[in-house]
Amino acid sequence: MAGTARADWSVTSSQTDRAAVAGIEHRRVVLAESGTEERATLDFAFFSTKTATLRVIDNHTGEDDLAAVMQREHYVAGVNGGYFDPANAPVGLLISDGKLIAPLRKARLLSGVMIVSNGRVQLLRFAEYSSRRNAVTALQCGPFLADRGQPVAGLDDTRSVRRTFIITGGSDRAGIGYCSDATLAQLGKILATPGLAPDLKVQRALNLDGGSSSAFWFAGERNLFSIPEQKTVRDFVAVVSK
Repeated sequence: MAGTARADWSVTSSQTDRAAVAGIEHRRVVLAESGTEERATLDFAFFSTKTATLRVIDNHTGEDDLAAVMQREHYVAGVNGGYFDPANAPVGLLISDGKLIAPLRKARLLSGVMIVSNGRVQLLRFAEYSSRRNAVTALQCGPFLADRGQPVAGLDDTRSVRRTFIITGGSDRAGIGYCSDATLAQLGKILATPGLAPDLKVQRALNLDGGSSSAFWFAGERNLFSIPEQKTVRDFVAVVSK
């Protein structure tokens, strides 16, 4: 029985740092998996969609890194964005500042779309997306990690790498995040862990480009916090105040 018992994740520590902009905070959460030596550290930038939103920044020249863009444009927080090919062309839908840069693409991996429309941040399944939603910001990526507050079944549980993601919870809460080495299946379970964030229950979570692309940046009240990417990426997702 012990060998087949379900392994659950639980929060072992949590620290919070607020941004200079009201309603946006950085939370570092450390979790442990019961019955194993597995641990994971997550960095979140949570925000209320009443006071902040997400913006996709197109890094078409490939010359900038996340920290440089965040500081130059005075953004509050950011992560790397979606997939791109060897020629640095975006793979999947990309809309930045209302401009269509790359079209929607049907592919198993590209199962979700983050959009900002009418002031709302939403994570949509591929079949739920329509151009009639008039998104001013959109990023297609995947796979979906969590849906309806539960981890998505069938995710890969063999490849453990750095990962970044977007989450939504409730009608006006959202966030971006970074996770230390984890498989997709582990991250889905982690993001569905009760008590992960006292003021936010994750309803949906979408995986971004991981591995060496993964990066996270946050401008706190007192200090800057930065986890740099290990290679140039095509685009970034930033938290910006309204």
